[in-house]
Amino acid sequence: MLSIAGTDPTGGAGIHADLKSIAANGGYGMAVVTALVAQNTTEVRAIHTPPAGFLAEQLDAVSDDVTIDAVKIGMLGSRENAAVVAAWLARTVPPVVVLDPVLKASTGGDLGSGDLVGALRELLSGCDVITPNLDELAVLAGEPRASDWESAVGQALRLSEASGVAVLVTGGHLAGPASPDALVDAGNRLGTGRRIHEISAPRVATRNTHGTGCSLSAALATNRARLGDWIAALDTTKAWLTDSLASADDLDVGAGPGPLHHFHTSWRLQGLHGRGSSGRSK
Repeated sequence: MLSIAGTDPTGGAGIHADLKSIAANGGYGMAVVTALVAQNTTEVRAIHTPPAGFLAEQLDAVSDDVTIDAVKIGMLGSRENAAVVAAWLARTVPPVVVLDPVLKASTGGDLGSGDLVGALRELLSGCDVITPNLDELAVLAGEPRASDWESAVGQALRLSEASGVAVLVTGGHLAGPASPDALVDAGNRLGTGRRIHEISAPRVATRNTHGTGCSLSAALATNRARLGDWIAALDTTKAWLTDSLASADDLDVGAGPGPLHHFHTSWRLQGLHGRGSSGRSK
């Protein structure tokens, strides 16, 4: 499993969250770094984007040696980086590609430069599924942000029809007691025979949601490679993510919104506990 993304020194998002999500869902994680981000749970302070040529060197170094079963793409940071990734995808044709079209950090910091939106649209043809939040969905679709679930699914359907890529639209940013997701595939690119597959879970009452989008996309790619079926992959990912959010308050990371608890199951099996029983995470 290869993550192509930026960093998060606090470990809650970016490649750090991706590697945790991959491991928690039964994959072996590898990572190619697009950008170095100085951030914590409250803010993004600075971003350093190495030359795009170095990104190409990293990608070739991995794919020249290791068989890649699936790729998750997160923060790209620049149009040049997006072009490098698109060219690499065209050469290597990984069997599974999931794109999380990251435009802003959950703390509000801008994680792109130049015409990144246009570059992301050009990258879609090399991907199987994209996993935008509602703001990113609206930007890619060129429409106002959806205000309700029905509108969000309709927007995802139009984007899927226009781009040819399947869209996993998430309702976590909407109000209400439920947290729905829908895998929208207008062109049956995924071979599921379904234009829309909806799944829902009770909304988890926690502010500790840092890195949720990163973790979702990485887990989905991992479960698709492991299970060989997109619907099963989404159902498995949704259950794991919901439990990870439900356990997030057991951790004690930072002064702002903290990360979800990627390894809640293994901690529980080992008898480890977070602040819920000891006051601080171990």
